[in-house]
Amino acid sequence: MSQQTGVPWRRRQRTFGRHSGLLDWFSSRSTVGVLMCLPVILIIGILVVYPFVFSIYLSMLNKPETEFVGLGNYVFLWGRETFWMVVRQSLIFTFFAVLFKVLIGLAVAHIIHHLPDRGQRLWRGLALIPWVIPPALGTLGWWWLFEPRYSAFNWLLQGMGFEAIAWLSDVFWARFAVVTVNVWYGAPFFMIMYLAALKTIPAELYDAAKVDGASPWQQFIYVTLPMMRNIIAITILFSTIVTFANFDIVRVLTQGGPRNSTHLFATYAFRVGIETGDVPLGAAVSLFMFPILAVLAYFILRNVRDRSERV
Repeated sequence: MSQQTGVPWRRRQRTFGRHSGLLDWFSSRSTVGVLMCLPVILIIGILVVYPFVFSIYLSMLNKPETEFVGLGNYVFLWGRETFWMVVRQSLIFTFFAVLFKVLIGLAVAHIIHHLPDRGQRLWRGLALIPWVIPPALGTLGWWWLFEPRYSAFNWLLQGMGFEAIAWLSDVFWARFAVVTVNVWYGAPFFMIMYLAALKTIPAELYDAAKVDGASPWQQFIYVTLPMMRNIIAITILFSTIVTFANFDIVRVLTQGGPRNSTHLFATYAFRVGIETGDVPLGAAVSLFMFPILAVLAYFILRNVRDRSERV
C-alpha cells in the first residue's frame, strides 16, 4: 500500500519541481528584461534585419530580377572606374567632415562650458538650431547661397574685389560645399555631447593640475582629453556611420555632380538603382558600405572596451 501511494507522490514532487523551476526562470530579472525587450527586437527584425537580408538576396539578381547571378553585380562594380571614384569620394568626404565636426564641436563646447550658467542656456539653444532643421530644408538654403547666378557668397567676394567662384560646377569647390554643409549640420551634435562630457569631469582634477603648475593647454591634453576619450570615440563612430551613408545633402546640393565627383554610396546607389532602373546593382553598391563600417566599428568599440577595462 505504501508503494502504491508513494509513486504518485514522487510524480507530484517532480512535477512541482519542474513548475517551480519554470516559475523561477520567468521571475528572474534577466528573463523579464528579455521578455520586455521582445517587442523592440521584433520591430528591429522587421525594419532592419529583414531588409538587410533581402537586399543581399536582391543584389545577387540580374537587372530584370529574373535570374540569380551570384556575385556578378559586385564583380561588375569592382571593374568600374566610376565606382572607385565614389569609394574615394566617400572616404575623403567622411574623413574631413567628421574631423571638422570633432574640432568645431570640441571648441564650441569648451567656449560654452566656460560661460556663466545663464549665458550657457542661450548659446546652447542657438548652437543646436542647425541640428534641428531638416537636412533637406537646410541644404536648400545653402544651395541658394552657393548657386552661381544668385550666390550670396559670390556677391560678397565680388564686393571685396575678388572673382566669383563656380561653387557647384567645379570639382574642388563642389566637394568643399558638400563637406561644409555636412559640418554645419552635424557639429551641434558633437558640441552637445562634448558639453555633457565636460560637465562630468570633476573640478578637483583641474585644481590638482593647477597646483602642479599645468598650463591650460596641458590641462586640456592630460585631464580633459583622457576623461573624454570614450565619448569622443562613440560620437566619431555614430557620426561616421551617418556621414558615410549621407544622402540628403549631396542629393539636394549637387545631385552627385559635377561629373559624378561628389557622389557618395547612398546617392550613387539611388542613381544606379532607381534612376536607371537597375535595382540589384544599386543594392550591391549600398552593401559595399557594410564591411567598411563594420571594420571601423570593431576597432573603435574595441579601443573603448580596452580603455574601460583599464579604468
